Amino acid sequence: MNHRFLGIVGLATAMAFTSGCRVNKSTGAAPATGPVADKQTTAAVAAVPVWAPKNHAFNPSKTRVHDLLHTKLRISFDWEKQHLLGIAELTLKPYFYPQNKLVLDAKGFDIHRVSLMNGFDAKELQYTYDGMKLTIDLGKTFTRNDKFVVEIDYTAKPNELALGGSDAITQDKGLYFINPKGKDPDKPRQIWTQGETEANSAWFPTIDSPNERMTQELYLTVDPKFTTLSNGTFVYSRKNADGTKTDYWKMDMPHAPYLTMMAIGEFAVVKDKWRNLEVNYYVEPAYEKTAKKIFGHTPEMMEFFSQKLGVDYPWSKYAQVVVRDFVSGAMENTSASTFMEDVQLNERELLDKNWDGIIAHELFHQWFGDYVTTESWANLPLNEAFANYSEYLWAEHKFGADEAAYLHLDELEQYLDEAETKREPLIRYRYADREDMFDSHSYAKGGRVLHMLRKYVGDEAFFASLNRYLTLHKLSDVEVAELRMAFEDVTGEDLMWFFDQWFLSAGHPELKVSHTYQNGGLSLQVWQQQDTLYAPVYRLPVKVVTWENGKKTEHAIEITKAKQNFLLPVSAQPQLVLFDSEQQLLGTVDHAKTKEELIFQFSNAKQFKAKLNALEQLLDEMSSPDIQKLMQVALQDDFWFIRNVALEALGQLKGKEAMAFEAKVKQMAQNDKKSDVRAGAILVLSGWETEQEKYKALYEQAMRDSSYKVAAAGILAYAGTGAKDVTQRLSAFEKEKNEEIVLALASYYAVQGGPTKYDWFMKQTKNAKGGALYYMLQSLGAYLAVNHEANTPEAIAMLADLAQNHSQYYVRLAAFQALMVLSEQAEILELLKEIKQNEKDKRLLELYNQLSI
Repeated sequence: MNHRFLGIVGLATAMAFTSGCRVNKSTGAAPATGPVADKQTTAAVAAVPVWAPKNHAFNPSKTRVHDLLHTKLRISFDWEKQHLLGIAELTLKPYFYPQNKLVLDAKGFDIHRVSLMNGFDAKELQYTYDGMKLTIDLGKTFTRNDKFVVEIDYTAKPNELALGGSDAITQDKGLYFINPKGKDPDKPRQIWTQGETEANSAWFPTIDSPNERMTQELYLTVDPKFTTLSNGTFVYSRKNADGTKTDYWKMDMPHAPYLTMMAIGEFAVVKDKWRNLEVNYYVEPAYEKTAKKIFGHTPEMMEFFSQKLGVDYPWSKYAQVVVRDFVSGAMENTSASTFMEDVQLNERELLDKNWDGIIAHELFHQWFGDYVTTESWANLPLNEAFANYSEYLWAEHKFGADEAAYLHLDELEQYLDEAETKREPLIRYRYADREDMFDSHSYAKGGRVLHMLRKYVGDEAFFASLNRYLTLHKLSDVEVAELRMAFEDVTGEDLMWFFDQWFLSAGHPELKVSHTYQNGGLSLQVWQQQDTLYAPVYRLPVKVVTWENGKKTEHAIEITKAKQNFLLPVSAQPQLVLFDSEQQLLGTVDHAKTKEELIFQFSNAKQFKAKLNALEQLLDEMSSPDIQKLMQVALQDDFWFIRNVALEALGQLKGKEAMAFEAKVKQMAQNDKKSDVRAGAILVLSGWETEQEKYKALYEQAMRDSSYKVAAAGILAYAGTGAKDVTQRLSAFEKEKNEEIVLALASYYAVQGGPTKYDWFMKQTKNAKGGALYYMLQSLGAYLAVNHEANTPEAIAMLADLAQNHSQYYVRLAAFQALMVLSEQAEILELLKEIKQNEKDKRLLELYNQLSI
C-alpha cells in the first residue's frame, strides 16, 4: 500500500489560503500522561512529551482456529442498489483442535442460506449473525484431518457500513461502486475493491486476517461491455442467456484474504510482458496511448528486483489497473495492483513527472507482503518498509545516487515531522487501532532503517539475507524475529542489538557533535541527547571523513555511550570533518561548522545530503560575496534540486545583488533541462523587486512552454506584472484540464477574478479530483471570502455535499474549511454544526471538536 496521495502540490499553492478554521495536522492525539503517582504534580504530568509512546492494549496475531484453504465466489451486482449478490463456497479444516463451530468475518451482509456441502448435496446449517461475525453450527465435530465445505448465499451492502480508515487508506468499506447509475457523464462506471486491512470481509465471508492464506476462484457476472480483472489467471469468459457474461479468474497459489481483488469497468488493456509472463496495464481509453510510457518500466523493474533478490517474480501474471476515486495511493493485490487515477498522464504531463516510485512500491510488495506476509498488523513494516525501500533501490539503479538520496531525505523528513507528535517502535503490538500502523514510522522510518542495515552488513550480505528470508518463508506469514534470524544465518553475527534498537524501540538518536584539533590529533565528541526514558542509548557504527590539505581520509567509529570521545589521527588542522559521511543515519545531527568549513563541504562532499545541508546553512549569509560566488557554482550543479535550492536563495536578494544573477536566472528559465528548475527560475524573477515589464516576453514564453509546470509558473508571473492584458492572457487557459494550470489560475482568480469567474470556479471544482480538488477548494474558499455575491445556494450546496459525502476525508476537510469562511452567516453555522454532528471519521472529528461551532 502506498500512502503518498496528498503529494499534488501545484505551483498555484504559493498563495496561502486562510480562513476562520486553522487545522494543524499534528493535533490529533491527546498527550499521554502515563501512570501518575498520588502526589504527582501537574507540572510533572505536563513534562511527559506529547510524542511519548502510548500504553495501548496488546494486539497479538489472530489465533488460528480454522485454516481457510480455498474460496470460490460466484458474484453479480445490483448497480442500482449498489449491492453485491454472492454465493461463497469456502473449503476449510480445523487448524489443530477439533471444532464443531465456524466463525467467519462478514460485515453488513444479508445472509440468505448457509449449507454444508457434500459434492452437489447441500445440508442447511444453523447460524447466528450479528452483522459482523457469522457463527455457523457445523452439525458435527471435525478434526484437523477433515476438510469441509460451507456455502453461503448472501448480499453485501457496503454503503450501509460505518466508515473507518487511516492516513493511508481513507475508507474501509471494501467494495466501491463508482458512478453506478451513470448520472455523471464525465466519470466512468466502475466497481473495484480495496481489502487492506480487513475490509474484504465487507464483500465476501472469510477469515479476514493477514496470517491466513487461501487459493481462490472468482466467477464475475457483468455486462459484456465491461472488462474484469482479478488475481491469478484469466481462464475464460462465458456468454449467458440473459445477455450478461461471466468471467472466470483462478488463483492457484495461496495468498492472504486481504489481497483478493476485483476491478470492473470499461478499461483499455495495454499488453506488455516480462520474460514469458503477461504484464498488462488497465487504463481509461483516453490514456491507452500513454499507458506504456506511464507503466513501461515495469518489466525492467521485475527483472531488476528478481535479480537483486535472487527470487524471480513469483506469480502467474502482473497487472496494474487505474480506477476512479480510489481510497489510497495504490494497493498491492496479489498479481494485480490497483492505482489512483492521478497515475494517468497525457504526453505533456509526462514531461514533468513519472510515477516510478509508486509503481516500484506496489511491485516490491509482490515479494514483501504477498509472497511473504506479515502475521499481524503489528508487524506491518515487514510489508511497508520493504516496499518503501524499493523506491530507493529503483531510483538508485535507474536515475542515480542523487535521485535516490533526494528521495531518502524526503523519507527522513516525513518521519521526523511525525516524530514531533508520535514516537512508537516500528514493530508495535500496542496500538489503539490497526489502521494507526499505516504511518510514517512503518513507511518512511522503516525504509531508512533497512538502508542502515544494508550499510552495516554490506550489499552482498544484505541481498543474500533477503533471499534467505523469502526462500525460507515463501507463501507463509512472518514476524520480525524471522527477518533478524535470516540476517544472522547469513552474516554469522548476532544482530539482536540492531533489531532491538531500530525495530523494537521507539524514537531516534539526537546527536550533538563537536570537534577540536590540537597536538596533531583530532578530538571528536559525540553526545546522544535523546530522552533515554523513552529511547535507547544507541549503538551507532558510522564513518567520519576528514580532509587535510585537500586529502580525504575515512575513519570508522562505533558510538556506544551517551557521551563519547574519539581521537582520530590527522596530519594537520582539518579543512572539514564530516560526521556520518555516508549520510545513512536515521536521526538528527547537530554539528556546528564555520562558514569556511561549510563552503568546503559543499565543494568537496559528494553526498547529496551533505551538499544540501551545507548550502542551506549558508543561505542566511547571502549578502556575503563568497556565498554569492558559491551560489554561482550551485546554479550549475549537476543535480536539479541543488540548482533549485540555489534559485530559491536568490529570492532573498534585492537591487544590484539580484541583478548580478539576472542573466543566469533568465538563461535557466529558458534552457534548463529540468522543468522544475525552469519554473523555479520564472518564480524567482517574478519575486524580485524590479521592473517586471522587462520580463514580460520571458513570462509569455514560459506560458507556451511544453511543460505544464513551467506554463503554470508563467501564468503566476505574468499575472504579477499587472499588465493590462492579464485577464485576456489568462482566459486563454481556462479550458485547460491540467491541475498545474487550473490551480495557478485559481490562485489568481481567488483574489483578482471577481464575480465573472464564478462559473469557472464552479466548473473546475466539480471536475477536480484527489489532491487537486483539495487545493481547488482552498482557492474557492478565498474567492468566496472576497466575492460575497458568489455565496449562492448552488455554491453552498456543492460545498456541503463535498463536506458530507466525498469519499476522501481530506477533501471533506477542505470543503468544511471553505464553508468556515462564511460561518458568520447563521444558516452556514448551523450547516457546519450538522456536518460536524454527522461526520464519522475520527481524524476529522478530532479537528472539528477544536472549533467553537
